[in-house]
Amino acid sequence: MKYIRGRFSWLLRPALIVFDLSVIIFFAPYFIDIKTFELPYWSIGFIKSKATVFVIYSSMLWLISAYSIKFYNVYRYTTTLNIFSLLFKQFFLFFLIVFAFIGFYRSIEIEKSTIIKYLLYSMSVIAIIKYLTFFGLRTYRIFLNGNQRRVLIVGKTKSAMELKDFFKEKEKYGYNLLGVYGNDGSTGLTGNIKDAIDFISNSDTLDEIYCAMDELLEEEINTFVKYSELNQFNIKFIPKTANFLNKRLKADFYNYQPVLSIEQVSLNKPFNRVLKRIFDVVFSLVVIVFILSWVSVILFILIKLESKGPLFYKHKRNGINYKEFDCYKFRSLKISSSEAETYVKQKDDRVTKIGRFLRKTSIDELPQFINVLKGEMSVVGPRPHMLAYTQAYSKKIDTYNFIFRHNVKPGITGLAQVKGFRGEIKSDEDIVNRVKYDIFYIENWSILLDLDIIGRTIVSILKGDENAY
Repeated sequence: MKYIRGRFSWLLRPALIVFDLSVIIFFAPYFIDIKTFELPYWSIGFIKSKATVFVIYSSMLWLISAYSIKFYNVYRYTTTLNIFSLLFKQFFLFFLIVFAFIGFYRSIEIEKSTIIKYLLYSMSVIAIIKYLTFFGLRTYRIFLNGNQRRVLIVGKTKSAMELKDFFKEKEKYGYNLLGVYGNDGSTGLTGNIKDAIDFISNSDTLDEIYCAMDELLEEEINTFVKYSELNQFNIKFIPKTANFLNKRLKADFYNYQPVLSIEQVSLNKPFNRVLKRIFDVVFSLVVIVFILSWVSVILFILIKLESKGPLFYKHKRNGINYKEFDCYKFRSLKISSSEAETYVKQKDDRVTKIGRFLRKTSIDELPQFINVLKGEMSVVGPRPHMLAYTQAYSKKIDTYNFIFRHNVKPGITGLAQVKGFRGEIKSDEDIVNRVKYDIFYIENWSILLDLDIIGRTIVSILKGDENAY
């Protein structure tokens, strides 16, 4: 059972729904001349009013489309990019809804540009209010200490401590951490498990409790579940591992035996795969035709003048499902250098003068758009590792995470790269963080996220990246 506390916040969603419906109804008479069409023969009673037909139609289908994409499911931890994605999806669906209505009543004579204006006016007002509400609540939490979610953490595992830091550092999300309890009540904790039970049994202000399953006995977990039902607060679990209770694994039951398998990722669902492939092909063709075509001629001359060898070089990398492919680059190393698979280090004497410029500006990666066109890579995705490094890293990273990372096509750029984890792996922490960002990208993929990463990559190239060498 999920309980909702708070004096007024629970009214916010219905208020926004009513406001949005009012907006689309309010603007309709100014742009859509609903007096010019004939009603169908089945119109009876109160729907004999021509305006009423459009109001009922648009309102009902707005609610249905909003429900289907979870348009009003915006939480305190929702990102602004996710809100923009929801607005874009709802705009597209409402676009179809309105044009379907106009198409059904062929007697309506109205310019398409006028319909577009209606949609833009309506969605702009809705978007402004949605963002104002979102940022207004954040401001309210930070400066006025309102709209707080009072929470408790039980357990002192690494994941529990990371959650504690999140609650403490991210004031904008409005989590008021009342205490952290552990089994031994060690230094830095509010108390032990018994103290936690005493606290919640006498508290009527608690909203949520987070239990670290690694640390608690089954009996203790059941106790907290019982108190959550009695006192009507939410109980959530910090899982035993990063594997079992996450959305990248699903459980099937063979009689009573659970069997875990990797869930199909969003990127590999048929519609998304086609959408991403279209984007990759169009983007790659633009780069190849308008940039790579003439850059290759110039670099052929410059590279040949400095050292002997080919313009391009190819090296084996692991792609989707560990499939090997030849990854292309402009040659930036001396041809006489060892062909052993090692990352280029800072001030590496194997790098040519022109090669150092190519690597610093990431121009050496441009030929990989040929890999994208061949279907071996994507414009955005986890960066492909050298074969030897794939084997080495797989021993340092959680097996499920590493396999999950190879469930999608590798990319020319990726979220890990724009977050600062590119190039040479200097420590285990580097590869752990790289995979962490790759997993986040896979689980939260959207075309908008791809565009955001591409934009960040361009900015990084223009500013210069200290890890590019």
